[in-house]
Amino acid sequence: MSRSSENAIPFVLLLVSISPFTENSLVFGSSVSEQIAKRPDPFRKFRNYGGDYDIRNKHYWASAAFTGIHGYAVAGIWVVCGVGFGVFIVVKNLSGSTSPVVDHPKSSNLIVFWLLVLFTIFAIAGSSVTIAATEKCHERAENLEKTIFGAADNVSRTIGKVKATLQQMQTLLLPYDSKTCHLLNVTSHRLRVLSLNIQNFVRHNRKSLDRAIQTLYVVNLVVLSINLVLLVAGLVLLTLQFRPGIIVLIFSCWILTTLSWILTGVDFFFHTFIGDTCATLKNFEEDPQKNSLTEILPCPKSTDYGKTLQQINYSVHSFISEINSKVEEVLDLNEQNEDPQLPEICDPFSSAPNYSYSPQNCGKNSIPIGDLPSVLSRFICYATNTSESCQTDGRFLPEAIYTVSLAYSQSIQDFINIYPDLSSLMKCSPVKQAFSEIISKQCSPIELSTKELWASMLSLSLVMLILVLLWIHKAVRDKGRSFCRWSIFRPRPVQGS
Repeated sequence: MSRSSENAIPFVLLLVSISPFTENSLVFGSSVSEQIAKRPDPFRKFRNYGGDYDIRNKHYWASAAFTGIHGYAVAGIWVVCGVGFGVFIVVKNLSGSTSPVVDHPKSSNLIVFWLLVLFTIFAIAGSSVTIAATEKCHERAENLEKTIFGAADNVSRTIGKVKATLQQMQTLLLPYDSKTCHLLNVTSHRLRVLSLNIQNFVRHNRKSLDRAIQTLYVVNLVVLSINLVLLVAGLVLLTLQFRPGIIVLIFSCWILTTLSWILTGVDFFFHTFIGDTCATLKNFEEDPQKNSLTEILPCPKSTDYGKTLQQINYSVHSFISEINSKVEEVLDLNEQNEDPQLPEICDPFSSAPNYSYSPQNCGKNSIPIGDLPSVLSRFICYATNTSESCQTDGRFLPEAIYTVSLAYSQSIQDFINIYPDLSSLMKCSPVKQAFSEIISKQCSPIELSTKELWASMLSLSLVMLILVLLWIHKAVRDKGRSFCRWSIFRPRPVQGS
């Protein structure tokens, strides 16, 4: 038994090799697509970004945000034109210059009126559709966020479970093998550091991403809601022909149109980010090692974890096989043992060359290695027994052997119990399963939702731009005229205007 116990040391040494992935630095910035690398980066004087999907890199965010330049540019031009027009009106009024009142035909007034009504209806419909798109996009973005960070939480919990088992093994082996206990302690420390890194990453990025999603949702909703109120007010002012209210309406709609164009750019940026994320997830499925999402779970290379697992499996398989043979040898040496046939210890690993984990291959009458001490207990000569009684009862094994076998067999059993979790961690199975679900069930819907949000906001912005110009046209052509309420036609010009 002592030789068999010593053979557990290579097994525990191999156990330490489960942590190569914990030593990997949290690398971010693996290859996703050339399209990302070719985006202009405002922080680099609009030179190509040249990097990959990297949510920690401000240059990635800058280049992704720049994809919405069409919205920002129109908003900027709109603001400049508005300021210029406002300055022109102020200077003209201060100079005291007036324009002659031109009498337009009733048909012209009717056309302007119905154009205003038509585009107001378009804008109301566009606002309603955009609000619906905002709600749908927000819901799907939250589901995507929960799935991604839920996978990281699951990995963190699994690491905690494995770490707790290693600490339990350390406690069992501490009286017999200080060197192995030290190695177990180092491994537990590495797992603890990795778990903390994952938790900190999730906490920081979940908060930032959640804030961004909520902010975009609230801003879209507020702008669209105010826009709806102003559009309805515009219809009322159009029928009342209340000029001061129309001037205030034009100013307010001008600001909202500017915000709509800015949100058009931001929504396209969000659509770009979602597309980048889904492309990165697909790349992760193909090659986790060359992907920036290894930040959430640093995965070992497939060749490394395959070799490491095979070595661990071989070590445990050899250890259990030797225990089975040693037990038979010891029982054969005991001439007084009338029933040398004992249950075989279950070996959950297949033989060469694969040494794969196959617990279903254990015999019906086999027992787990954790039950070995209870089997050996009937052959243990305890300190409370006399030599004669031990010899009479066939108790030929010293009590020290039982204590050591209890520690090592329980340690091996603990390892076998956590082996599925350990194998899952090394293969990054929880993350791959979560990302596979996102790719198959969530990516297409959320990409479609963000595209619909951007398209509806773009359409609304165009309609609002035309509507504001129509209002300005009406305000300019109606200056110096007096209208009866509920009438779209001019009854008489205001004298002296």
